[in-house]
Amino acid sequence: MKRRTWLLSALGATGTLIVGWGVLPARSRLGTPAMMLPTQGDVALNGWIKVRADGGVTLAMHRSEMGQGIHTALAMLVAEEMDLPLSRIGLEQAGMDAIYGNVAMFVGSLPFHPMDSEGDKQPLLVQTGEWIVGKVARELGINATGGSSSVADAWSPLRQAAATARASLLESAAAQWQVAASEIKVQAGVLSHASGKTGHYGEFAKAAAGRTPTVVVLKDRSQWTLIGQPALRTDVPSKTNGTAGFGVDVRLPGMLFASLRQAPMLGGTVQSVDDKAALAMPGIERVVPLTPVAGSSAGSAVVGKTTWHTQQAARALQVQWAQGAQGAQGALDTERIKAELTSKLSSEKGFAFHDRGSVDKAEAGAARLVEASYHAPYLAHATMEPMNCTAQVKGGQVEVWAPTQVPGMARAVAAQVAGVSVDKVTVHVTQLGGGFGRRLEVDYVAQAVQVAMACAGKPVQLTWSREEDTTHDFYRPMHVAQLRAAVTAQGTIDSLRIKSAGDAITPRWMARGLPALSGPVDMPDKTTSEGLFDQPYGFVHQHMSHVATQMGVPVGFWRSVGHSHNAFFSESFIDELAHETQQDPLAFRANWLAKAPRHLAVLKLAADKAQWGSALPAGHARGIALHESFGSIVAQVVEVSLQNGAPRVHRVVCAIDCGTVINPNTVAQQMESSVIFGLSAALYGRIDIKAGEVQQSNFPSYPMVQLAQAPFVQTWSVPSTRAPSGVGEPGLPPLAPALGNALFVLTGKRQRSLPLQA
Repeated sequence: MKRRTWLLSALGATGTLIVGWGVLPARSRLGTPAMMLPTQGDVALNGWIKVRADGGVTLAMHRSEMGQGIHTALAMLVAEEMDLPLSRIGLEQAGMDAIYGNVAMFVGSLPFHPMDSEGDKQPLLVQTGEWIVGKVARELGINATGGSSSVADAWSPLRQAAATARASLLESAAAQWQVAASEIKVQAGVLSHASGKTGHYGEFAKAAAGRTPTVVVLKDRSQWTLIGQPALRTDVPSKTNGTAGFGVDVRLPGMLFASLRQAPMLGGTVQSVDDKAALAMPGIERVVPLTPVAGSSAGSAVVGKTTWHTQQAARALQVQWAQGAQGAQGALDTERIKAELTSKLSSEKGFAFHDRGSVDKAEAGAARLVEASYHAPYLAHATMEPMNCTAQVKGGQVEVWAPTQVPGMARAVAAQVAGVSVDKVTVHVTQLGGGFGRRLEVDYVAQAVQVAMACAGKPVQLTWSREEDTTHDFYRPMHVAQLRAAVTAQGTIDSLRIKSAGDAITPRWMARGLPALSGPVDMPDKTTSEGLFDQPYGFVHQHMSHVATQMGVPVGFWRSVGHSHNAFFSESFIDELAHETQQDPLAFRANWLAKAPRHLAVLKLAADKAQWGSALPAGHARGIALHESFGSIVAQVVEVSLQNGAPRVHRVVCAIDCGTVINPNTVAQQMESSVIFGLSAALYGRIDIKAGEVQQSNFPSYPMVQLAQAPFVQTWSVPSTRAPSGVGEPGLPPLAPALGNALFVLTGKRQRSLPLQA
């Protein structure tokens, strides 16, 4: 039988539990993950849960930990349903299997159905999109950490897998004790009966393997003891004592190290390489030419005894470079790209993602039109841990150790480069020293495998320098936008039109990262217009469109993707409309959110906790912004002043509705993380390109907010019974517009381009 239709079955020695079609959702019924085969007395009860001999549980961790706290959150779901202390849940990184797939993250980027029954464009899969997702899912079993989807995606499968395991254990104990299962109590993983019989999970695991429970019931909210309660992060001890394993920490017997020298210009090529000086340096073994694969750049890797040795030797390479494919006007240049985007925005119609009412009619009859143009620059990811990967190619097998958000894609590209089938590739996912979307790419994996192939079976760790990392990123695209609103003679807003232009990410990402797809893929990409086409405000007439471009700059997913700049466009303009109609920004938003009660509740909570309207110290001002992304709604109030001629953010109040909160500590931490990340981008972030070369190379030229500049951040969650939604990214989009709106109050100057100035 094909793996994707193989029902988990009683396999005896494998200890795999039969799971009926009505018990677990589809992805929990498929496959037999190798990770879940029994080891050292452990017994697998389904594709997610193994019971250890001591009664503890091992969870197949199918997501990458990159600081977002997913190791703790998903373990909490299992601990809750199995009545175990959180400390009794161990983790084992999941391997490649369809049950761990996360296709939903990428479905969100696919095209829109042209029109629904109400004449409003809504996100529906079309045939092309279904084919792409289906093909990718089948051939790669995509398992991605991104799109703020980890908890939302696991909410039902993990709880049901845990509840099923618990039920099978309980029924096994009941059969052994010859009592009714309903008479057995479970506390902290210990089963007990009024007769005095007791035992922990490990004592019943073998009997439970192969048993289909007759009754599986998820806990009611009133029974929760862990979900919703603050919990300490389980990964903090290892990160503070140095035992956490990141990509750069991998050490293997006989391992070599490698450093890069890539073309300084984007798309550049190598004309010649003189490696004599590099090879003569101490500790250097060889120089390996690199073929561009998966979006990687042309260049060479220097291999030697340590990363320090190879970095010095990489600088000693004498390379003659040449400009690669150039645009019609020559080498890439950000000023020219901005001008071209602005021209396309004016001259091209674009794809309409949202159309309601008649904006043309409203504008024709308006008393006046309010118009503004906005701009957002290219941005780098600047993760603390530079790109790195360890690879070994030996005996027809490929082994990869990588801090990746997409192990399935890493496996596929490693197989492509090595010329083997994917079943010959093993990927070990380490912890990630930051991801932010950069590690949804697999260029560095392709390079590491190329280097390993030249090293006679020895493992090789390839580590990028900070300079290579900054100048060879897949950048957040530069986007421009035109916004226009019709104002009636009575001073009310009658219509809102938003048109943006910039490169689409998803087609470029698919083309370079998915060997399973043959040929380029192009389609309308909703990430270009997300946050614009789904405005919560009740303007009667709305039209949102996007002009997709291909400027030649490598672009990729960046934390909160299109929302990161589109929120700045829309929420800054909403503030402009409030000012134009002489209304308080809070009152203006509240008035247009009458039919969006969730948004209104979040807005009011943030304003209340920030004491909107109360007196501030002299020279201080507040700004507010509201934005929904990844299923969550966030409002922020920013308090700012000017110090030494520069903006100084003192306080940020965040309110969020992210559905059911698993761990309040994590929500607060992610809001704080988003504020700092977003503030760095809002105040400093920009990538400039001249003559094809990125001008920023390290933190002195691409600065981050420093500790002394960090504002006081407060987070408040709206109580909810909805399923969980995203947390890792939704806190970022409102920051820039809230800050810009505050600066307008403070200075009287409306800034429509990022980064913001005094």
